Amino acid sequence: MRGLAGAGGGAPAGQCRALSDGKGPRRSCHLQREQRQPPSQNTRRPLCARGNKSQDSGIAEMEELPVPHNIKISNITCDSFKISWDMDSKSKDRITHYFIDLNKKENKNSNKFKHKDVPTKLVAKAVPLPMTVRGHWFLSPRTEYTVAVQTASKQVDGDYVVSEWSEIIEFCTADYSKVHLTQLLEKAEVIAGRMLKLSVFYRNQHKEYFDYIREHHGNAMQPSVKDNSGSHGSPISGKLEGIFFSCNTEFNTGKPPQDSPYGRYRYEIAAEKLFNPNTNLYFGDFYCMYTAYHYVILVIAPVGSPGDEFCKQRLPQLNIKDNKFLTCDEEDGVMVYHHAQDVILEVIYTDPVDLSLGTVAEITGHQLMSLSTANAKKDPSCKTCNISVGR
Repeated sequence: MRGLAGAGGGAPAGQCRALSDGKGPRRSCHLQREQRQPPSQNTRRPLCARGNKSQDSGIAEMEELPVPHNIKISNITCDSFKISWDMDSKSKDRITHYFIDLNKKENKNSNKFKHKDVPTKLVAKAVPLPMTVRGHWFLSPRTEYTVAVQTASKQVDGDYVVSEWSEIIEFCTADYSKVHLTQLLEKAEVIAGRMLKLSVFYRNQHKEYFDYIREHHGNAMQPSVKDNSGSHGSPISGKLEGIFFSCNTEFNTGKPPQDSPYGRYRYEIAAEKLFNPNTNLYFGDFYCMYTAYHYVILVIAPVGSPGDEFCKQRLPQLNIKDNKFLTCDEEDGVMVYHHAQDVILEVIYTDPVDLSLGTVAEITGHQLMSLSTANAKKDPSCKTCNISVGR
């Protein structure tokens, strides 16, 4: 599948080149000097009609170029899509290029003081449609965009005669695929460090949480939809239902730390109750929050459960006996567990968990709210935990 050309050189047939209006990388193209205005998302009027420049070039009598209509977007990934459209055959043979105006959809809840995203202008040689548009420098996963198209005819002086803009349509890019998550997985493996023993999974909450579970849920903690913390393209954010557990231990004691970001009460459950040969283990995400700490999200799902089926389609599966993050193996008839020392593991268990399977007790340490990862945004500039397909 062909995509957008990278920096340097001309764009091969069927590929687009990105143009920057401001701080982004500038690509070699005549359009850089035309200062075209993007189509208004409020008025939805054509961005650019045939102007005086065409008349001044002595081609005012030429038939107008066909205007693209019935725009279709297909084969959407986290950093690419295919685009096609219909147009009249009249003067079609004069078309040498397509101009594509791509913008992030305005978000009413966005920070009005934040610097606005620079609109992306794309130019492509006229090739048979559909055409692939690809580029991680201007396409982000799970993001809404607007797009409009214009046909153009390049003149001998290097200028362009252009049609009116098409209608504006909207689409949303996809989540990370297994291929992208595998790239994240490989990056996480590099810094995971040596393995330490563990014996329990634990969940920190406020006393009121456990009281509510006993009173309203028959003593069973229920899965809830994962928040939007971590990578923006993670396929589990806002979709996978589960219960968060921790498993990291202190190096000197081999036990869970006494401090907690989430509450002064801790539920502890023996590791074999949640993680055993009857469960599958999946890699979910790798991220940091502008700190030296890095987090790895793992998913434990009972074999054949709805959570297991969800993860099979979207996440890389790990060998429970042999991986860099969390292992479960039998030694002398006893299940033995290990976790990676140099990353903080966030474990999602996809089924309900009855409180009677473990114990609830108050911790003796501090509640460190600053370490909470609830809805935490990933640092897009970190070279350790980012891949080149958007953030």
